[in-house]
Amino acid sequence: MLYNHFVTLLHNLRVTLEMIKWEHSIFALPFALCGAMLAARGLPPAHQLVWIIVAMVAARSAAMAFNRLVDASIDAANPRTRSRALAAGTLTTSFVATFVIISSGVLVLAAWQLNRLAFLLSPVALAVLLLYSYTKRFTRWSHLVLGFALGIAPAAAWIAVRGTFDPRILLLTAAVTFWVGGFDVLYACQDYDFDLKSGLHSIPRYFGIRNSLWISRIFHLIMLFLLLSLVSVFGLGKLAIIGVLAVAALLAYEHSLVRADDLSKLNAAFFTMNGVISVVFFGFVAGDLLLRR
Repeated sequence: MLYNHFVTLLHNLRVTLEMIKWEHSIFALPFALCGAMLAARGLPPAHQLVWIIVAMVAARSAAMAFNRLVDASIDAANPRTRSRALAAGTLTTSFVATFVIISSGVLVLAAWQLNRLAFLLSPVALAVLLLYSYTKRFTRWSHLVLGFALGIAPAAAWIAVRGTFDPRILLLTAAVTFWVGGFDVLYACQDYDFDLKSGLHSIPRYFGIRNSLWISRIFHLIMLFLLLSLVSVFGLGKLAIIGVLAVAALLAYEHSLVRADDLSKLNAAFFTMNGVISVVFFGFVAGDLLLRR
């Protein structure tokens, strides 16, 4: 009997991780590590790095599972998302709710292991992460709220390393906000008809798909400007500038794949490519900082 319960637990955990696309934790993690390395002007101590990574993965896991929990009925009604585990009845709400609580607890524990300010601010971070799930019910700008939820990662990592706050790191927070907001607008174009019928709020619903593609491009141009400002404010060198140019090239390629009359390339591979963008930028910034030591 105990063995069967254990097997069921492992199965449900695996399904939950698949549902929240656990591997996509890579999106915000490289930007968080950028924040940590900028704070340390190089590599932070191993203790801090480990707990920052734990906090990041726990935060995203809690946020995504909570989103699936809150949106279960919406997902069940949307043809694109009705196969998700909660919507399809593969998981119970109680199991996912328990997963959210445990993930949130791990985040708070990680913050406590880092420093007092990180610990005190961890409930605020959780509130931002969980609030996003409700925003599509009342604002078309929910894409930027999602962006901000990921954008606080580098600022949180800075606090984790320094134990203090520096306004300069908000340039990276803003850059991530517009980066995520931009590609989430693209992704939301797939749900244009559903949002229109169900009364959910999104940029595509209010501005149409063609205009939304331009809004996404504007968001990403703002992101590039903010990244260049970050390079300047922190006195980074040519390697970091090359990183921004590489991000620009990847974003240009991403936008070339999408047209108002053809959204067929908005698939999992397209979504994963955004993870590549964050990894590439982190690689160049980390290289720049390490070579200066």
